[in-house]
Amino acid sequence: MARSASVPGEGSGPPPEDLVDETVTATTAKAVVDGHGTVTGWSEGARRLLGYRASEVLGRPASVLLADGPPQQALSSLPTLPRWCGRVTLLHREGHVITVNLLAHLRQDGDGHGEWLLLTAVGRPGVSPDDDAFLRRSFTQSTCTTALYDTGLRLVRANADMERVIGLSEEAMSGLRVSEIVHHPQADRTEEAMRRALDTGERQDLLLSLQLAGQERPSVWNVSLAPVRAGDGRTQGVLLSAHDMTEQHVARQRLALLNEASLRIGSTLDLDRTAQELADVAVPWLADFVTVDLLPSIDDGDDPPAGSPHGPVRLRRVAHQSVLEGCPEAVVPNGTVAVYPDKSAAAECLAAGRPLIQRVTGEAMADVLRQTPERGERMRRFGFHSVLAVPMRARGLTLGVATFSRHRNPEPFEQDDLLLGQEITDRAGLCIDNARRFTRERATSLTLQSSLLPQRLPEQSALDVASRYLPATTQAGVGGDWFDVIPLSGARVALVVGDVVGHGIQASATMGRLRTAVRTLADVDLPPDELLTHLDDLVSHLAAGADSTGDIGATCLYAVYDPVSRRCSLARAGHPVPALLTPDGRAEFLDVPSGLPLGLGGLPFEALERELPVGSVLALYTDGLLEAGARDIDEGMDMLLRILRTSDASLEGTCDAALRAMLPERPADDVALLVARTRALDTFHVASWDVPADTAAVAVARKNACRQLSEWGLDDCVFVTELVVSELITNAIRHAEPPIELRLIYDRTLICEVSDGSTTAPHMRRARTYDEGGRGLLLVAQTCQGWGARHTTNGKVIWAEQTLPDV
Repeated sequence: MARSASVPGEGSGPPPEDLVDETVTATTAKAVVDGHGTVTGWSEGARRLLGYRASEVLGRPASVLLADGPPQQALSSLPTLPRWCGRVTLLHREGHVITVNLLAHLRQDGDGHGEWLLLTAVGRPGVSPDDDAFLRRSFTQSTCTTALYDTGLRLVRANADMERVIGLSEEAMSGLRVSEIVHHPQADRTEEAMRRALDTGERQDLLLSLQLAGQERPSVWNVSLAPVRAGDGRTQGVLLSAHDMTEQHVARQRLALLNEASLRIGSTLDLDRTAQELADVAVPWLADFVTVDLLPSIDDGDDPPAGSPHGPVRLRRVAHQSVLEGCPEAVVPNGTVAVYPDKSAAAECLAAGRPLIQRVTGEAMADVLRQTPERGERMRRFGFHSVLAVPMRARGLTLGVATFSRHRNPEPFEQDDLLLGQEITDRAGLCIDNARRFTRERATSLTLQSSLLPQRLPEQSALDVASRYLPATTQAGVGGDWFDVIPLSGARVALVVGDVVGHGIQASATMGRLRTAVRTLADVDLPPDELLTHLDDLVSHLAAGADSTGDIGATCLYAVYDPVSRRCSLARAGHPVPALLTPDGRAEFLDVPSGLPLGLGGLPFEALERELPVGSVLALYTDGLLEAGARDIDEGMDMLLRILRTSDASLEGTCDAALRAMLPERPADDVALLVARTRALDTFHVASWDVPADTAAVAVARKNACRQLSEWGLDDCVFVTELVVSELITNAIRHAEPPIELRLIYDRTLICEVSDGSTTAPHMRRARTYDEGGRGLLLVAQTCQGWGARHTTNGKVIWAEQTLPDV
């Protein structure tokens, strides 16, 4: 629908805003036409042009004003154009025609509908375009720095702004070239561009940085060089137009510095390196010399005192940088603690808790020379004239101060410099605080983990063992990898390697709990698959009761080696498979059935049992060894097998070779490596006898045991051994089932084992005064180093272990 028309001064509705000020718009004819082609607005200028009053035109089709109708080309293009211009012929009220240049703008009316604003000039401009004096004044008074050069690149005209910028009058510059007016390498570059403009006829644009005569610092200019052509197309000269872009350039440089600071500062969680990155970023753009000093309490890992320090302050230098090689301005070496007087920029900004700028005046220099003569002498020698000190804060704590100084750059620090220095210092402060907290947590985790890992491997005869543990050095922090070697009954040994999910103190604490649980379950002599089942239940309970939002989980590999049978039983819960190198040089990965990681639950674990030749090398490890760097796991596994094949006979050398070849200098994950070479107990060290299920066989068993001890030269152990054999065999005959077997193992201790076909385990009880029995196991426990029971596939084994006499 068309908007209702209104006539200025004749209707109740207000006239269109474009048509209000008739004193200004009378020289321009304006009309408004809605989307239906109806005239909805009419100005005084339009009345002067065509003679129609507003009341005679408003509400009528605009086509009645056209002498020849609308141009067909205009009608086809109008729907797609925001603006149209062209020549049209209009009908005057008195009947004659007027041809005008018409400009039409498409816009939205008050209801959001499209309408056209039509404009054309009424009469001629007040100044003729041929008025040379007017044009010369316009050129001279233009706010754009402009100069005109002939084809010989010699100056013909220069406006007032060019005279101001160069510092010379037009008369002094007339006939000279740019390189003669401005003595600077950029002038030669400008002349080359002027020649290209003359030769190609195309405009040339340059961005120049130069220090003009009388200016204290360089300025940046956007220069446009346009060829000037005569009416016949000949090139008559070059018009140079220049715009001062110094402020915009400085602003872009500040943004670039902030962007660079965000990329470079905090690339690691190393405190000193982060401070050095701040100093490196600020030099040379912001300052000529930068120092970063932190409060000494930061080194202790504790939070610095709350509030701002006052008076003379002790600070430790952690970083500095200079535009001069070797930082000759530095008085305090990195790592050294120095005292800064209360009048120093560092102390004052820390006391105020805000950045400040100090001008190095004669009086200020005298104070510095009096309080810190060496520092003052350096400042005077290198010409320090402006200092910006910014307190470094994070999480409401004051960490230290960054000091920016200028001695080569003649410009003093300004408010914009202060804001920029504060921005990059705040960024560095946050990164340094993160580094400080990470370092503290990492040290705590390492201490905790070190206390939980084996301090030394236990002595045992079944295996030669070497181990390595390497904590992660990345931002993730210390992980929860662990290993253990656990002596078991019957001269057997358990090997354990595990990896807790996550990093940090939480992972280290969880690792300690799991390692303790594994040792407890191993002491019960559970087979590997059953042990992992119990461990899986424990992890599930830990996860259910955890307060943290992170998951609790782990992988684990548990292996038990028996040097008597030379058999090894292994089970794993989501852990990488172990590698085996046999004495014949064949290396492989054992196909241990894969169980789910600990904590997922629901499925049983399966064990693999395999006989290992004496001298076989078994390698247990965590995934950090295989997946270091960008290497995939298959490549890591192949590399480990090659190392096992080619390494020397020393297990320590094998560990070193594996870590050296497979890990980068700064591993991204923890690595635990446990390497064991199997040994065996021969028939000389093991004796066994079948025992009939008859009480008369107890005496025979004692005699066999005493005879064997005599052969081993262990006569001092006869008394206790007779007691143990009598008690254990008697219990087996009375309370268990055949087959019954007695076995003695001569190792680092003397081990007595009695096996039977019953799964019922004995337990020690306290006998009353007049009881005839019930004291046997108590006597065994009192006379032996240890005793216990373990279940087998066909029954159980009761064992007792006694120390050997000193030889």
